[in-house]
Amino acid sequence: MTGRDSPKAALWANPNYRAFLVTQTLSALGDSFSFVAIPLLVLHSTGSIVQMGLVTGLTGVSSIVTGIFAGVVADRVDRRRLLMVTDVARCLLYATIPLVWLFARPMWLIYTVVPLAGGFAMLFRVAYVTVVPSIVEPDQITRANAHLFGSYAVAAVGGPTLAGFVTAASGPVAAIGVDAATFALSAAGLLLVKLRPTPAPPAEERGEAGRGGVRGEFLAGIRFLWAHPVLRPLTILLSLFIFLTHGMTDVIIFRVKEDLGHGDDTVGYVLSAGTIGTVLAASMVTRVRKRLGFGPSWIDATALGGVAVACFGLTENVPVIGALAAGMLLATGVAGICSMSLRQEVTPSHLLGRVTAAFWTTHDSLGPLGAAAVTAAASRFGVAEVCVAVGAGVVCVALSGTLTGIARG
Repeated sequence: MTGRDSPKAALWANPNYRAFLVTQTLSALGDSFSFVAIPLLVLHSTGSIVQMGLVTGLTGVSSIVTGIFAGVVADRVDRRRLLMVTDVARCLLYATIPLVWLFARPMWLIYTVVPLAGGFAMLFRVAYVTVVPSIVEPDQITRANAHLFGSYAVAAVGGPTLAGFVTAASGPVAAIGVDAATFALSAAGLLLVKLRPTPAPPAEERGEAGRGGVRGEFLAGIRFLWAHPVLRPLTILLSLFIFLTHGMTDVIIFRVKEDLGHGDDTVGYVLSAGTIGTVLAASMVTRVRKRLGFGPSWIDATALGGVAVACFGLTENVPVIGALAAGMLLATGVAGICSMSLRQEVTPSHLLGRVTAAFWTTHDSLGPLGAAAVTAAASRFGVAEVCVAVGAGVVCVALSGTLTGIARG
């Protein structure tokens, strides 16, 4: 096989894939700004880690509620158009914050806008997963996901740093305004992407869905997910993982800013250093999965992420915290790319939206409770102690996978 004919070369020769990669990088840049700016805005306004956790928790609830019908929407409508609508909606929602902040600073606006944007983000995430197999060939899915994760990381490496600088110079509201602009650019770029048509479902499935309505369509995704010997235990263990880690970004920001007394720009440096781990994950995941298989790759990577989280509580050195953040995102990146690729490979295209929504709705369901519990525990018992406990819990979750179908996946 020549370099011209290799899967890697063929992937880069696909103009729809290239356009999709650029637009998703822009969207990721926007996400990286809000990733830093929203918690900092809440912290600046309230000084409370509990309030940070509350916003994170409300956003998680919004995502779960949206996930109930997101898969049905993604399987019913034009998926490219759905991506564009969700980008435009997030642009308009985030743009209201800097506009309103010119005249007043109502915290209720944050508690309204951010969860609503979280709902549109869930719609975007489900639709995004469904379109990748419509752009690339089946044997290119893991490599394509690795490239997409890598491009997100490139945007995210600079994004938190830029967000930290913008926040330090002009406040977190200005960073949220940049976030809104990137979503607008992403929506415009999607006009250049063309998708292959989604195959029609079997006649018997159309009949069952028609009789059951939206509920029947949603349950079709649940039934497929629960019947699969790898996706079922993976969903259960990821539910526990999300419960433990959903509030960790707030905890890390609080650790650097309040416990250790550093500024907003340092928060940006730490989070940027962490995203380097995602670049490393993207560069190695294809080889790791090919060599080890899905099960060992997911279990080992998740356990490594737990060790990194535990070590957050054992050091006060900011460069070490940044290195640990990189290790954590390296591990979760490898595990996440493997998980997403497996689901795209084994799920029929016409069911992929519903299966993805069922998967995320189920394993995200404990996220809001976990974010509230972890941040409240950090406020009461200390960030260091909570990091050690959370890390130990993540390692236990990973090792539990050796007793399930994941190990043979």
